Amino acid sequence: MNTQNIRKYRPFPEVGLTDRQWPDRAITEAPIWCSVDLRDGNQALPTPMSVEEKLEMFDLLVGVGFKQIEIGFPSASDTEFNFLRRLVEDQRIPDDVQVQVLVQAREHLIRRTFEAIRGMKNAIVHMYNSTSPLQRRVTFSDATQAEIKNIAVEGAKIVKELIPTVPDTNVDLEYSPESFSDTEMDYALEVCEAIMDVWEPTPGKPVILNLPATVEWATPNIHADQIEWFGRHIKNRESVHISLHTHNDRGTGIAATELGLMAGADRVEGTLFGNGERTGNLDIVIAALNMNSHGIDTGLDFTDLPRIREIYERTTRMVVPDRQPYAGELVFTAFSGSHQDAIKKGLDRRKKDGAAENSEPPRWGVPYLTIDPEDIGRSYEAIIRINSQSGKGGVAYILDREHGFDLPKTMHPQVGKQVYDLADQLGRELNPEEVKDAFFKYFANVSEPLHLVGYELDHKTEERGTVRCLADVLLNEERQHIEGLGNGPINAFVHALEQEGIKDFVLTDYRSHALHRGSSSDAAAYVQLKHNDGRIVWGAGVDPSIEMAGLKALVSAWNLIR
Repeated sequence: MNTQNIRKYRPFPEVGLTDRQWPDRAITEAPIWCSVDLRDGNQALPTPMSVEEKLEMFDLLVGVGFKQIEIGFPSASDTEFNFLRRLVEDQRIPDDVQVQVLVQAREHLIRRTFEAIRGMKNAIVHMYNSTSPLQRRVTFSDATQAEIKNIAVEGAKIVKELIPTVPDTNVDLEYSPESFSDTEMDYALEVCEAIMDVWEPTPGKPVILNLPATVEWATPNIHADQIEWFGRHIKNRESVHISLHTHNDRGTGIAATELGLMAGADRVEGTLFGNGERTGNLDIVIAALNMNSHGIDTGLDFTDLPRIREIYERTTRMVVPDRQPYAGELVFTAFSGSHQDAIKKGLDRRKKDGAAENSEPPRWGVPYLTIDPEDIGRSYEAIIRINSQSGKGGVAYILDREHGFDLPKTMHPQVGKQVYDLADQLGRELNPEEVKDAFFKYFANVSEPLHLVGYELDHKTEERGTVRCLADVLLNEERQHIEGLGNGPINAFVHALEQEGIKDFVLTDYRSHALHRGSSSDAAAYVQLKHNDGRIVWGAGVDPSIEMAGLKALVSAWNLIR
């Protein structure tokens, strides 16, 4: 933006709260949650949801645990009206769920709204009108503060008058001074208290005063100052639920909500994955899981987040970005080698610590992962992805978790370098199967120039405790029969190579284990050789026979020295 254009903008004024208390507070319990997916979210869709899609979304929100769900403007159209009536007549609303309906402070719309809620068990009638100077000047053609306040008060009177017309419905009341975020604080307070004078809330029947950041004009600390100032000045605070409704124009809607809760708010409105006008509403998934990560029970169930995301994307035709916290495809993925290695060590340490615990699970602590992916339906297999930036730990992790190979730690650097060099050559990410294929191509059952065709062990030797290895091999495509004595199959085969004059190494390490992925009948073995010139090479072998797996590992390492 050039200097000339910048001059049209001005800093947002501060609230002037000099003794603010919210910075010293912490969030210790969850707020009352209200989903506005079916209203604020739906109205922002390029293609609004069909009735059937709305019904599926409503059922999803109930399943997640929302007890307050705003479903739309039943006074705005027959479609909206009929959707609410279907919820009522099909008895789809659980007794402990309040359906919230939004209505402007206009008499004919309010009356139509009360027709829509007839027969409901619990309802929240949410009335609003715009109050900010900008709205008063532009939208309402220079209306005065008194004129705007009168619109709100007259609407509140009609709402109160109509409550007896739905005697079977428990009606709670909510008022929003729309554009609260840029309304003069004392004027917003004046309008809200005028509404309270009409509705006469009590501690047992509080009014919801929703203070929307309809547009996010300022930094989150300014929002927190506004909420704290309002909470400290509103009369009969014990008869009020202060509600937040943040938007994300500056990209800080989550922070604004969290600071608003620290400033004393009781309730939060938002949507799944932040769907909503312009840059969206508060993302309740993030807000709730942030609390979960600090040990706060939110009452919302996101244990199967992939399913929730699938329904959301299908019904709204919106896409959750790959980097969206918690829900995005890549948020539990590490490409960096150092990150991969730390994650692997953290998961292994947690498994070890967990085995020693008898009751409570050990406190979560894995580098780079703020929560356990399994707690929200994600899998560990998705955490490590392999590309040219990957490291030794990431490759070893994939081979272990996906394919069952528990590589010796000193083997990790050789395998890791080979695999991520391959990713670099290809210029793309490798999937777990490609990692396995690369492992077999470069390290396991390598059969050129030396190929073990078959072998036998003869335990009837002159010297007790020794065995004779009788092996058929192809060396540079020439078949040979070799023999050797040793204290076991590996040692005997090494002696056989020495007899042929092709032993130019010292065997320095050997490991083996049964595979814990894939075929349960297979075994894996790893052999480290030190060449006469000082090079150290690892080879691997896989075979149903643990003895043959060890010999194949030795042959692989011998070939890799070449």
